[in-house]
Amino acid sequence: MQRWCAIRPLIGIPTFHDTSLPEKLPERFGMSRPYITALDAAGAAPVLLPLALGADALRAIFDRLDGVFFAGGGDVNPACYSQVPHEKTEGIDRLRDDTEQLLAKWALETRKPVLGVCRGVQTLNVAAGGTLIQDVNIQVPQAIRHQYFPDKPRDFVAHEISTITGTSLSTILGLQARVNSFHHQAVDRVANGFTVSAIAPDGVVEAIEGSDTSRFLIGVQWHPESLITFDDSMLNLFKTFVNAA
Repeated sequence: MQRWCAIRPLIGIPTFHDTSLPEKLPERFGMSRPYITALDAAGAAPVLLPLALGADALRAIFDRLDGVFFAGGGDVNPACYSQVPHEKTEGIDRLRDDTEQLLAKWALETRKPVLGVCRGVQTLNVAAGGTLIQDVNIQVPQAIRHQYFPDKPRDFVAHEISTITGTSLSTILGLQARVNSFHHQAVDRVANGFTVSAIAPDGVVEAIEGSDTSRFLIGVQWHPESLITFDDSMLNLFKTFVNAA
């Protein structure tokens, strides 16, 4: 008897360049497991995307995807938004920047569903022409603490956010939510075509989304993948993304 399973949307996750290996070992691309777990739980078929591909090969993969997920990680290269690196900017991954910026621009052009987390929201904003605060602690004098790595576990709820009434994110999460926080950079000038959809108590941008609410295009500054086991609204964020894909 033949068994059939529901068709899951194919969600591409660009990897990162793992430079922690000894020099004698081959280069490696990887991605943290919680993102994959969250997308799987939401009904997606996650696929890891290698870096350093030619544009033709990358486009061939992109065209087969139903959605793109941009994960957290090191800082986006300030050269991508025409700035010089701040002394606190770190973890630049040029191979990842090249791949993600191209994928993000294609996704914006083709209206493919996109969800970005932490670095991912920054990637989206930069790809669309926005800029970043390179260090919140130094450049935002009134800022609360946003960087809890490595002092706290990934599911540590650090502070509250307020969503903006009428945005897609407010429909998904409600008008307030409690989030974890593991970032020292944030969205500065919001790119054209995006609107702010959540802020922290200090005014730092916590989420942006596409101004056209008929498509799914959301980036959040926290890590919802680490909160899905006890916060249904965070799992709902992934489910809404997957459903759109």
